Amino acid sequence: MEFLQYLSPSTQFVLFSALKIFAVFGVVMTAVAYAVLVERKVSAWIQNRVGPNRTAPFFINYLPVIGPFLVRLGIFQPMADGLKFLLKEDFTPNYVRKVYFWIAPAITVIPALMTVAVIPFGSTLGTEKMVIADLNVGILYTFGIVSLGVYGIVLAGYGSNSKYPFLGSIRSSAQMISYEIPMGMSVIPIFLVAGSLNLGDIIRYQAEHGWMILKQPVAFVIFLIAAFAETNRLPFDLPESESELVGGYHTEYSSMKLALFFLGEYANMIASSAMMVTLFCGGWTLPFVTALSTPSSSILIGLLHIGVFFAKMALFMILFIWVRWMLPRFRYDQLMDIGWRRFIPAALINIVVTALVVAFLHD
Repeated sequence: MEFLQYLSPSTQFVLFSALKIFAVFGVVMTAVAYAVLVERKVSAWIQNRVGPNRTAPFFINYLPVIGPFLVRLGIFQPMADGLKFLLKEDFTPNYVRKVYFWIAPAITVIPALMTVAVIPFGSTLGTEKMVIADLNVGILYTFGIVSLGVYGIVLAGYGSNSKYPFLGSIRSSAQMISYEIPMGMSVIPIFLVAGSLNLGDIIRYQAEHGWMILKQPVAFVIFLIAAFAETNRLPFDLPESESELVGGYHTEYSSMKLALFFLGEYANMIASSAMMVTLFCGGWTLPFVTALSTPSSSILIGLLHIGVFFAKMALFMILFIWVRWMLPRFRYDQLMDIGWRRFIPAALINIVVTALVVAFLHD
C-alpha cells in the first residue's frame, strides 16, 4: 500500500471509489442470485417440498461428504439459472415497439442498483468510509432514483403492444405513485428526530439514542408495507398477477431481458431491506455492544460492522420471502384504499405528532 502515498488525493479518491463500486456491485449481484435460491428453498419448506437439490458440475458428486451436501443445498442452482437465461433464445415479437421493448429492462434494473450508492453498509475500514457516496441528502437521492424504476415497467407494458402487459404497467404506475407518497412521508419524522438527511448521521444518532424502530413504530410499519408495494411483492403483486394478467408487464419477454426484470425486483428488495436497516434498525450498530456501536480504525471492527449490517439485511430479505408464500393477494381496490385512505392520513398524523414532541422537547 506504500504506492498510495505517490498518488494525489483526487486519484486516491477515484481509486477507492471504484474499488467500493465493484465490491458492492459484486455483493449485490451475488445476493440477488442467492436470494432466488433462498426463496425457492423457503417456499419448498412451507409447501413440504424439497426444492432445488440436483444441479451441480459433474465433478462435485465425486467429492466425499461435502459434494453431495452442497448439491442438496442447491448452491449451484443460481449458476445454472444464469447460464440458462444467457443461452435461451432471445425472441422479440414482430408487433412490439422495439426501441421501448429493448430499453425497458435496463431502465428497470439500473435505478435498483444505483440506490445502494448512498447506503452506509459499514463504518470505516482504516480511513475509508464504507459508503460509495456520502451525500448530505442521501435519502432524497434514494427516493429520486427509486421513482425512476416505474418508467421501465411502464415502457415494458407500452412497448410490448399487448393488452396484458399494458394493464400490468398501468397497475404498476398507479401502485408506485400511491405508495411512494406514504413511504416518503413515513421517513420525515426520522429527519425531525435525527436532525439530518445524511444516512450516516442517522445511524450515528441511533447508536447514541436508540434505534428508530422503537421511537417511530408507526413510520416503520408504513415504510415496511410500502416497500412490499414498491417492489411488487405479494400481497401487492397486482402488476404481474399470473392468475389475471398471465405475467403482467413482462409477459412478452424472454431470455436475459426477462432475467433483468427479476434481477431488478430482487435488487429492489435488497435496497429496501438496506434502507430499513439504515433508517430504523441502527445500520451497522448493535445495542449494548460498544465495540459495534462506534466507528473504529480497526480493520477487524470494520469488517464486523459490515457483517452486522448484512445480517440485519438478510433478516428483512427472509421476511419479504416469507410474506410472499403466506399471504394472499389483495384486490386492486383494497390496495388503493390502504395507500390513500389509511397510510397517507396515518403518516400525516405521525409527522404532526413528532413535530410537536420535538418542538416541545427543544423548548
